[in-house]
Amino acid sequence: MDINNVKIGIIGLGYVGLPLAIEFSSKISVIGYDIDKVRIEELRVGKDSTLEVSKEDLCEKNDLTFSSDIDDLKQCNCFIVTVPTPVTSNRQPDLMPLQRASEMLSRVLKTNDLVIYESTVYPGATEEICVPILERHSRLKFNRDFFVGYSPERINPGDKTHRLPDIVKVTSGSTPYIAEFVDSLYSLIITAGTFRASSIMVAEAAKVIENTQRDINIALINELAMIFNKLDIDTEEVLLAAGSKWNFLPFRPGLVGGHCIGVDPYYLTYKAQSLGYNPEMILSGRRINDGMSHYVSSELLKAMLNKKMDVSKSKVLIMGFSFKENCPDIRNTKVVDIYHQLKEYGIAVDIFDPWVDRNEAAELYDVTLIDELNRNTYSAVIVAVAHDQFKNMGTACISELCTSNYVIYDLKYIFPKSDYTLRL
Repeated sequence: MDINNVKIGIIGLGYVGLPLAIEFSSKISVIGYDIDKVRIEELRVGKDSTLEVSKEDLCEKNDLTFSSDIDDLKQCNCFIVTVPTPVTSNRQPDLMPLQRASEMLSRVLKTNDLVIYESTVYPGATEEICVPILERHSRLKFNRDFFVGYSPERINPGDKTHRLPDIVKVTSGSTPYIAEFVDSLYSLIITAGTFRASSIMVAEAAKVIENTQRDINIALINELAMIFNKLDIDTEEVLLAAGSKWNFLPFRPGLVGGHCIGVDPYYLTYKAQSLGYNPEMILSGRRINDGMSHYVSSELLKAMLNKKMDVSKSKVLIMGFSFKENCPDIRNTKVVDIYHQLKEYGIAVDIFDPWVDRNEAAELYDVTLIDELNRNTYSAVIVAVAHDQFKNMGTACISELCTSNYVIYDLKYIFPKSDYTLRL
């Protein structure tokens, strides 16, 4: 395969695929493919609902076309798959999007074509799950007629500092030559450099442990926060004091949602358990982090009762619904769990988030976000997401939304501690 004659087809134009398509189109001819026809039409007119790419970038998209027609992919000889890999309701890997993408690609796969997967999976999934699908439907032979690479995505949604070209890219391939080719391909757009893994399984494992490590570290801090709360010690003060040592890791307690940190560990634990090993530390961290929404709801209820509030007649405002600050992404948001738990107590709950699409929230979670904030309305406010808009409001403006007796529960440590402020 000659890098000068490559035409790339990128499968999936979400938070990962679209920035990749934009970057590659400055060097190589690219077709951006997505099954969502509405998404394709929006991109064609310069609109990106994920806010990862500016209208200017879309309008100056170099050699890039968007399509929802599979036949358009027949002119490509290199395919990059960036579809989501979620978990099921019982926390098992849901590889259906990846399997469907592989089956679709098998219908356009030709001799000497290359398929690169970027979706997060457990070690072995690319060659054990995806490759057989490509072989079966294309009737081509792996590593003879077609080849496979794996280069895990490292996009951080909403992060305007660490952009795609600025993040070191792990690469791998199914043969030594393909590994070198995949590495050279990504080197065209990654200014931070690449790291060529020795095998596809090593690259898969490297990706899945990145977020597993973060998950476990956050779980530790969440558990410490619960201990310090019982000791009546401010968690942030403890973390600031401990952080004065150079090698103390600067993690903070909080909700763990999103498409990566709260999901990827289950891929690794699934694989470990299939091999007869029970990963106790990883699963323990997951239990702690998954339980933080219930902890927050319970602590708020206690604070309200301590202030002699009639909980059944109270109204609570949740500020923020996305899984992280300054980002519209609501995939696997844990804020919705707090909402449902408070509703179970018979509390009226409003959710406000200026970043989130109200229609998407209604469709995915069956919740209605409010459009504006009303003064003198709420007995309690949960600041669940550290959007810049909320930081700029400050506690003075937020307290104006409340009744005379109120609680502000600051989950993100963005406001000073006070008699009316509860912190995680």
